[in-house]
Amino acid sequence: MDKFPSQKRASEFLYPAIEPYDRRSLDTGDGHVIYVEQSGNPQGVPVIVLHGGPGGGCSPAMRRYFDQNWYRIILFDQRGCGKSLPNASVINNTTWHLVEDIERIRSQLGIERMIVFGGSWGATLSLIYAISHPTRVSHLVLRGVFLAMQRELDWFYGGGAGQFWPDAWDRFSKIIPDNEQDDLIAAYNRRLFSGNRDEEIRFARAWSAWENALATVASTGEGGMPPGEYARAFARLENHYFANNSFLDEDGWILNNVDRIADIPGAVVQGRYDMICPPASAYALCERWTKGRLQIIKNAGHALSEPGISAALVRQMDSMVG
Repeated sequence: MDKFPSQKRASEFLYPAIEPYDRRSLDTGDGHVIYVEQSGNPQGVPVIVLHGGPGGGCSPAMRRYFDQNWYRIILFDQRGCGKSLPNASVINNTTWHLVEDIERIRSQLGIERMIVFGGSWGATLSLIYAISHPTRVSHLVLRGVFLAMQRELDWFYGGGAGQFWPDAWDRFSKIIPDNEQDDLIAAYNRRLFSGNRDEEIRFARAWSAWENALATVASTGEGGMPPGEYARAFARLENHYFANNSFLDEDGWILNNVDRIADIPGAVVQGRYDMICPPASAYALCERWTKGRLQIIKNAGHALSEPGISAALVRQMDSMVG
C-alpha cells in the first residue's frame, strides 16, 4: 500500500465497477417502496451498506469497496431518497422505521448474520441497528462516526464548523433572518416544509451545499449547486431527522447502550480533519466499545471518497476474507 494514499485518487484503491445481479422493490406496507440491490457473489459473505444523510441514497461506487468474489453486497436506498418511493417523504420515516427495513431486507434475503458497513449517518444507523439486533451483526465497519448527539448538531449547525469555513457558513446562515439565527435547524425546517416547492428547493440547495463544501480535506469551500430534486430529498430528510433528535429517547443513546454490542468486533475509519463529524465522536465510541478498533486517517476529511479513507476501508474488507 502506498505510504501516501492521499496523493492517489480514491478510484485507484477500489475494485472494478460491477453490476447488480438482483434488483427489487420492497413494499413496507406503510406507504413506502424501498429499492434494494445485490451484487457480487450470491453465495458470498453478506455485507449490507448503509448510506449517509439521512437522505443521501446509494451510488454504484459503493459496490466497489468489496471483492466481488468474496462478498454478497447489498445496497438499498433508505425511505424517501434515491430510487425509493415516495421521494422526499417524511411520513412514516423515522430511525425505527429504517431499523425495521434493515430487518425486513435481511429476512427476505434469507440472511442469518451480516457485516454492516456504514458511514456518517450510515454509521449512526449501523450502530442503532446493531444495538437493537446484536445477534444479526457479525461485524461493524464504520466511517466518519456520527452519534446523533446535540453537541454534534451544535458543532455543525450552530457555528462551530463555521469558525473554520466562515465564507461557506455565511452562505448557509445569512439567508435566514437575524431573529431566527438561534436555531438554524428549525429555521430551515420551516422553509423546507413550506409547501412552496420553489422555496423548498432554494433552501434545500443551500442546506446541501453547506455540507458538500466541508466534505473533503481538499475542499475550496464551494459546495456547488446540487440538482434541485436531489437536494430537496436530502435536505428535507436530514433536517427532519435532526429536528427530531434522530428519534432517539435520549441524548447520547448510542453511547449509553454500547454495551449491547460488546461482543461484536468492529473497525472505525475516521478522517483526522473531518469537519462534519469530528473525530471526538469516533474516539468516544471506541473508548466504550472494547472490540471497536479506531483508525484515524491523516490528511483526510469526511467523505467516503477521500483516498486515505477509501484505501483503509478496502484494506479492512480484504482482511476479513480469504
